Amino acid sequence: MSDLLVPFRFAGSLRRFFWGLVLACGLLLPRLSPAQVLDDSTKVLYGAKTTRVLREADILREQYEGRLIDTTLTNQMQARYWFHDSTFQQDLGNVGTASRRLLWEPNLELGARFGRNAFDKYVRNSATIPFYDTRSPFTFFRFIQSGAGEQVFELSYSRSLGKNFNVGLAYERFASNKSLQATSRREGLAEHSNVLLFARYQTQNDRYHALFSINTARHRVAEQGGIRYQPTDSLRPRALFEYELERVNLTQALNVDDRDEVRLTHTYRLLGKGLTAYHIFDWKRQFNKYSDERLVTDPLTRQLQFYPDTLLSSSLTNDRAEYRQLENTVGLMGHTPAVEYRLYGRYRDADLQAKSYFGRARNVLPTYSMHYAQLFVGGTASFRYRKLIAMEVAGELMPVITVNESKGKSEYWVRALARLGPVSGEFLSSSYSPTLTQQRFLGNHYSWNHSGTDDASNPRAYPALNPVQFKNTLVNQLTGRVAQKLGRHYVDASVSTVTISDLVYYSQDSVVTTNGVESTFRKDGIPLQLSATKVLLIGSLRHRFNLGKFFFDNQATATSGGSGEGLRIPGLVANGKVYYQNYLFKKALFGQIGAEVYYQSRFKGYSYSPSTQQFYVQNHFISRNFSVADVFLITDIKTVSVFLKVAYINQGFFDFGNGYFASPYYTGLPRRFQLGIRWQFFD
Repeated sequence: MSDLLVPFRFAGSLRRFFWGLVLACGLLLPRLSPAQVLDDSTKVLYGAKTTRVLREADILREQYEGRLIDTTLTNQMQARYWFHDSTFQQDLGNVGTASRRLLWEPNLELGARFGRNAFDKYVRNSATIPFYDTRSPFTFFRFIQSGAGEQVFELSYSRSLGKNFNVGLAYERFASNKSLQATSRREGLAEHSNVLLFARYQTQNDRYHALFSINTARHRVAEQGGIRYQPTDSLRPRALFEYELERVNLTQALNVDDRDEVRLTHTYRLLGKGLTAYHIFDWKRQFNKYSDERLVTDPLTRQLQFYPDTLLSSSLTNDRAEYRQLENTVGLMGHTPAVEYRLYGRYRDADLQAKSYFGRARNVLPTYSMHYAQLFVGGTASFRYRKLIAMEVAGELMPVITVNESKGKSEYWVRALARLGPVSGEFLSSSYSPTLTQQRFLGNHYSWNHSGTDDASNPRAYPALNPVQFKNTLVNQLTGRVAQKLGRHYVDASVSTVTISDLVYYSQDSVVTTNGVESTFRKDGIPLQLSATKVLLIGSLRHRFNLGKFFFDNQATATSGGSGEGLRIPGLVANGKVYYQNYLFKKALFGQIGAEVYYQSRFKGYSYSPSTQQFYVQNHFISRNFSVADVFLITDIKTVSVFLKVAYINQGFFDFGNGYFASPYYTGLPRRFQLGIRWQFFD
């Protein structure tokens, strides 16, 4: 791994800790395992049908029977499904790098939000982790490796200690090597490690249920700042595909993202299924640190390269921020075959502390802090008549925000859904405040304050750009959808119209008013609020069908209005897959062979600011339309599946050049071979 990642080599100790716990469970607790399942010939029958998966959403709907383990081959070879967010993403071209969702999605999280989401894709969401109901110990193993250094490793173990108690632990690791300005093919770029401890308990009479988890993640990525590029008559961006020979802007920059979370969800049935009380305790911490030990100044202009300026230290950058949040949710829920409801109240206590290095003495001093105490109320009510009619209303309200004894605006989201057979319609409206990072930031290269508080008492605060408190963003979205299976065909089509008012975004151009005179200057990545209303028209279509043993799965999303200031969304994003599927060797082996193509139309993609971990709107780089084609072979032998894949097999074909840009000045990985193994043990 890179020298930048050496101080954080904790994966070995975590693995030893993990295996120690696994060994302890295996040696000390075998007598507590439940009775074996036997057939008429007294052979042990453990398998996918004796292991069930439950999630928090199931418990909160009083559905305790669980679901079967996923043993399908679908999407195992697709890189989007290797991590914890399978949506289409814009990233920096490699595993472990910063990313953001490519297509429009409304925000339903109200109140205080840290706003450092560049590495969310790689972190487990504690509200969606799987819990198990096992009749035998269950072990899941997954390993993926590519010739370009991409690596995915996951190992989890779960077993029941008696009939009503199940415990488990899991470890996963994502890693990648540098593809730009790499001195060797094994020079590390990113490393992510996650350790999860989880447990599920229910009483004998099924009246009380509890889910508990401790989730901790450590993410390290060497930031390169993209390819160093100076526009000339003889050089164009489409020629920057020498990969490891290309020079980058940053060589000593590192981003750290540490997260810890403790979550307990438990329910108690009061009056049958008609009335159940529940409580959710959730404590989380997120620590971000950006450091650069080498700030380079141009010898001719004496201006800082890559960064806009230095505000705190001219020799190095070390900006830190730690966000802590404690939430307690209390509610009531119940359901009948036709009606389901849930009402709740939630209290949040959030705290943000920021620090930075000052001067050449490397003194770490606080720069600013923010504290929030917030109350939310919400609920959902739904009605269903067989499979023909369904109606649902859900919403949440935060009536008042308290910030240092000053009051802000209330926030809310409300959603109404109606379905008649295959046709459904949905209306969504939400009003939410900017993230804490959008409201306030003070580091070595950027400073702004849109929180409505005064920085005059802080001697280390610098004048903020546009020191105006941001308004809430208002979103209204109307969606119509048709989902229907017709013989071998399944069609899911939707059309949405979205209006967005007072959008807060990060931009490359900032307007400053001095003595009543407006002036525009360039400082990439500054948050602004859009005065005009954005209008989006989104059409989405997915079509799945088969002709004999040939299967087709195609989907596309077209967006109108996603260009211009504030938002950048490609006009068309499409993905198509075709494969042949059949049994071989007297049904001893099951396999697929096929191809998959991803297509993205040209657009002015977001640039990335590593020191703030934010993607921002830019106008100087147009990402050409491109397609990435993969061919794969995947086989399944009982509980083991193996896939072989050639990714980006079409590199250099047609008029797409020798590569593509995942983000401005960040190239996607070249053609490479990938190997993956998944193994599930049920005893």
